[in-house]
Amino acid sequence: MAKIITENSTINIEKTNENLNVNEANVSYDLLKTTNKSYHLIYNNQSFNIEVLSKNTHSGKLTLKINGRVITTQLQNKLADLLQKMGMDNNKKKLKELKAPMPGLVLDVMAKEGEAVIEGQELIVLEAMKMENAIKSPQDGTIDKIHVKKNDKIDKNHTLLSFQ
Repeated sequence: MAKIITENSTINIEKTNENLNVNEANVSYDLLKTTNKSYHLIYNNQSFNIEVLSKNTHSGKLTLKINGRVITTQLQNKLADLLQKMGMDNNKKKLKELKAPMPGLVLDVMAKEGEAVIEGQELIVLEAMKMENAIKSPQDGTIDKIHVKKNDKIDKNHTLLSFQ
């Protein structure tokens, strides 16, 4: 049994060998994986295009784009319950600063000061050894200050931005 929590509702899902029960009702569905992070779902005679925008297995947070609408969900299942009982559900410390993992050239700064960002969101593009590297947010938060600008040459561990 799993529970999916959204802003508006809670859905209980139980999957057996051949059946899917949604809120205790047996439903039929057809799910096709179209790309690495995209799916096509037919459920209740309706068609849904689903793209996984971000997934945090540890916290159970999942951000999806369903038919163009972004939805953030919280999955509660046996693993999440076990992690919570063991006290491991929120052991991640919030970072105050995001530092460069390598020296390089700042190609693009996509974040803005005061902007709310989600974990996994691309914030800065850094060129190192002729490769573009997307620097992503390690957490949900709000950008306090951006310490670099486009075309800055930076060293490893240079502070890129700070969080509130």
